[in-house]
Amino acid sequence: MNHSKGSTVSASGDADHDDEELYLGAWWGFPPLRNALAAGVALAATYMLARADVLPGTVTIGLYAVVAIFAARHWGEEALESISEFRVDIDVLMFAATIGSAALGLWEEAAFLAFLYAGAEGLEEYTYDRTRGAIRALLDLAPKEASVLRAGNEVTVPADDLVPGDVMVVRPGESLATDGVIRSGATSIDEAAVTGESIPVEKVPGDDVFAGTVNLTGTVEVAVTRAFADNTLSQIIHLVEEAQEDKTETQQLIDRFGKYYSPAVLVSAFALGLVPILFGGDPAVWIRRGITLAVAGAPCALVMSTPVAVASAIGSAGKEGVLIKGGIHLESLAKVRVLAIDKTGTLTRGEPEITDLIPIGDATPDHVLRLAAAVESSSEHPLGKAIVRRAREDGVPVDRAEGFEALTGAGARATVDGTVIYVGNMALFAEKGVPIKAVSTLVEQLQEQGKTVILVGDEGAIVGIVALRDEFRPETPETIRVLRELDIDDVVMLTGDNQRTAAAIADGIGIAHVRAGLKPADKAAAIVELQDTFGPVAMVGDGINDAPALATATVGIAMGTAGTDAAIEAADVALMGDDLRTVPYAIALGRKANTIARQNVVFSIILLSILVPAAVLGAVSIAAAVVIHEGSEILAVLNGLRARRSRAQLGI
Repeated sequence: MNHSKGSTVSASGDADHDDEELYLGAWWGFPPLRNALAAGVALAATYMLARADVLPGTVTIGLYAVVAIFAARHWGEEALESISEFRVDIDVLMFAATIGSAALGLWEEAAFLAFLYAGAEGLEEYTYDRTRGAIRALLDLAPKEASVLRAGNEVTVPADDLVPGDVMVVRPGESLATDGVIRSGATSIDEAAVTGESIPVEKVPGDDVFAGTVNLTGTVEVAVTRAFADNTLSQIIHLVEEAQEDKTETQQLIDRFGKYYSPAVLVSAFALGLVPILFGGDPAVWIRRGITLAVAGAPCALVMSTPVAVASAIGSAGKEGVLIKGGIHLESLAKVRVLAIDKTGTLTRGEPEITDLIPIGDATPDHVLRLAAAVESSSEHPLGKAIVRRAREDGVPVDRAEGFEALTGAGARATVDGTVIYVGNMALFAEKGVPIKAVSTLVEQLQEQGKTVILVGDEGAIVGIVALRDEFRPETPETIRVLRELDIDDVVMLTGDNQRTAAAIADGIGIAHVRAGLKPADKAAAIVELQDTFGPVAMVGDGINDAPALATATVGIAMGTAGTDAAIEAADVALMGDDLRTVPYAIALGRKANTIARQNVVFSIILLSILVPAAVLGAVSIAAAVVIHEGSEILAVLNGLRARRSRAQLGI
């Protein structure tokens, strides 16, 4: 029995099946289920005709044989393939039981067994395929055609024909056919298909946009950066499908167990059916028991205990913008006891913002900001860019100063309105002989809050103070609170920033443990130490400098990776958006899937421990064994589907 037969999707979005609609539509359009239903109808009709005694016995037997062969059409081929490869699996056990029943003249039981097993297998495959189809359906969000500028004219081309360098015209209400960069125009984009976030994102020229996202407000021209086959949406689908095939440690253990268990059941069934006969036993009784044992001992529910749960959880996570790159990582998420989180760009926005604008003397805040922005308008420093950005947001004129000069390690200077203005630290002004004693206490207070302090003034006096800090994301405190509710033992901040700045951020968001001043190698060493002390550790980071720590952790979680190939490839879990709340969601989902898988395993083992002795003792008939066996498999599949949980369903 092959439980990984779900179809795969080509880069262009076509399924390997001739008609993908059969696999995504109603259950009666799924061939294995449709054939099982037809076999069931034929079996019922034959049974009624046999009970009415209107057909000769040979005709009735022939009809039962036809039903059995038709019902076994799909799974019988797999059994024969396994036999040809000298491999004993569940399909072979059921095949042997069907043939054995027919050999005993139990044609009704043989047809009934073939039908029920076909129905259970069909439902299992359909359910499993639907879990994959849910993520595959994301491709439908990207249009099959796009409007493109060619020689100054707008023409419509198939999405498959788009190549980097093409310019798409995307109007309000239209979806993007592939990834690109906005060349002109401004709009808001619904990126839920890629990042899982429903709040629209404002986009301006130079911003990245992704396939399958929806343009909401303005018409934009988008320069294509990736062909359809390589776009972010296609990447998500391929990664999720590959991940659904990857096995957890529990699955691998069950597979190893099944490799020896199934042949043992077959040998035991033959022995039970033949050995007692050698000592005078009734052949009809013992062969029946042997066949019953082959059915009762087949570990279908056990084999399916985790695959559906894993596929359901990974597919559901993919639709939420969380790419879990394999069952092994889903299982590891459930075991995480400690979370290590990078500060800059993960807990914080990754770019400094002005927090305080303090004028000195007769100056006004706008005057201080205008002088600082004029000097920094020629600067490439992140702090300088933050000052210029704030001035523009506040409507303060940004005049380009003359004679700009960067003062390494101190600040910058330039001429504004005929006066040389300095923007820099206290050491710069002290060197120039400018009195700083009056502001030193205030500067120290701001620095204690983890802020970078910049003074603005001329060679005679300080006219103002600008304080900046990389502020934490608004959802960060809530995320830390939810992690505590999930009984995560500890949350640790790892950062290359100084201790004072890191501690100030940590205090504001509720993190008690901070390790600051760390280089990339130091972060990896800290992960090893945490694992030795607490057990499994998840590391959340956003940059290349976090790569060693991400690789060292039990689970590496890369954040904000939409469109970033390197980050997606490096991490065990990739969060396509910048929403930290998806971290506790991933952990909660891993735990949910793990719990469901364990429930299925325990249920399956208990059932086998009851059914196998009952079959040996003759306490169950072949028909009863088939009903219980296939019913248990269906229950395991349906329970596994409970792992399909969104953030809302998990309350995160």
